[in-house]
Amino acid sequence: MNGKRSKAEWLRRYASFVVILFVIAFGTSLSIRANLGSSPISAPPYILSLVPGVNLTMGQLTICMHVFFITIQILLLRRNFEARQYTQILVSFLFGFYTDLTMWLTGFLQIPFDINPMIGYPLRFIELLIGGAVLAFGIACEVRCDSLMLAGEGLPLAISKFLKKDFGKVKICSDTSLVLIGTIFMFIFFGLWSWEMVGVGTLVSMFYVGFMVRVFAPHIGWLDRIFIPKAERQAAAIVAADEWSGNRIITIARMYGSGGNAVGEAVAHWLGCPCYNRQIIDQTAREMGYSTDFVAQTEQNLPTSRLWELIFADSGIPASMNPSKDDAIYVNQSRTIRELAHKGECVIIGRLGNWILRDDPHVLRVFITSGRDFAVKQLVDKLHISPEEAARKIERVNTGRANHYWHYTGKQWTDIAGYDLVINTERTGIDGAVDMILRAFKNVK
Repeated sequence: MNGKRSKAEWLRRYASFVVILFVIAFGTSLSIRANLGSSPISAPPYILSLVPGVNLTMGQLTICMHVFFITIQILLLRRNFEARQYTQILVSFLFGFYTDLTMWLTGFLQIPFDINPMIGYPLRFIELLIGGAVLAFGIACEVRCDSLMLAGEGLPLAISKFLKKDFGKVKICSDTSLVLIGTIFMFIFFGLWSWEMVGVGTLVSMFYVGFMVRVFAPHIGWLDRIFIPKAERQAAAIVAADEWSGNRIITIARMYGSGGNAVGEAVAHWLGCPCYNRQIIDQTAREMGYSTDFVAQTEQNLPTSRLWELIFADSGIPASMNPSKDDAIYVNQSRTIRELAHKGECVIIGRLGNWILRDDPHVLRVFITSGRDFAVKQLVDKLHISPEEAARKIERVNTGRANHYWHYTGKQWTDIAGYDLVINTERTGIDGAVDMILRAFKNVK
């Protein structure tokens, strides 16, 4: 959490969190009303609330579950349990109240069981998707708010710290365990499997909500107008305006095998300025105490399996409360790139330079691409591997770069809207690409 925030900003963020919590509860309740199964974290209290003879509401059971989660956090972390995290208790009671309120408000939206299945199931699925989108929007706002968190996120975070394990894997195990507990309750109290309790909606929540969080996240920057007082926003704008020194910079994003590295180095040579590529990896490794091989393998290589793990485990925990190694590397390299841009004219290859420097008016953002056959030939000649192996390597590296770009920007790596100049080296050649960049660079103010 940012200790530099003023009291006025903290009050705004806390007040906003109270509203955001209602949005999260509303999305959860709307998803449940689809009668296709609840979200993983809601499964135990929702199923218990349906048991005949149980006099507790879903909201009350949610409070009990969250207080239990907080107790476990305290036992695991002990002295390391930060004092501010006791606010999770108040948050739990408020969320429980919101849960009952939104379940009441959405009561009329529950699809009847006796409706024609040809009509009922499509309506249920639509309602599930709408509810999941509302929930995802609430979670994205919660992360942007960066103030408090629910015990449902606090518990896996505490477990990951206690066991020194990756948060994503712990979150997956936590959600899976809650679904399993809910299923056990279902069989104990009802003696059968009910798809209305644990069903397709549960599976959809596991993936769809995380995916939608990443869709919403890049588009809610306007919330800062609510979180941050106007005077402080104006002061920050003045600082931001003075941040860039006026140095002209070239960023080069490139498809693997397109010759982007060679283009960048040649451009830097002609301009007589530094070209930063591997140097950024070396500096990151030195500052963070990692090996250069680890940084090189991690920084722009996000396999699809890992991306889906991150989507599956997406939660309402801001990076400031849960800095993963991937995030730490990204933050470190972002700071390094901004420092390099401030030092003087240079060429920066890869590392999301076009995105990190997107507010700098003195940057020429270039994307280098090529046809598949051209890229394969480049790798065969350079690495002395078979065309088949080269094609597989190209596919793997480009997928990793695209996933990495989407993970941190929420946008497509190949979207031309993120660049000022797109060049196909198969058509222009390396020298032609260099010439085009140099001519375009002359017009950068």
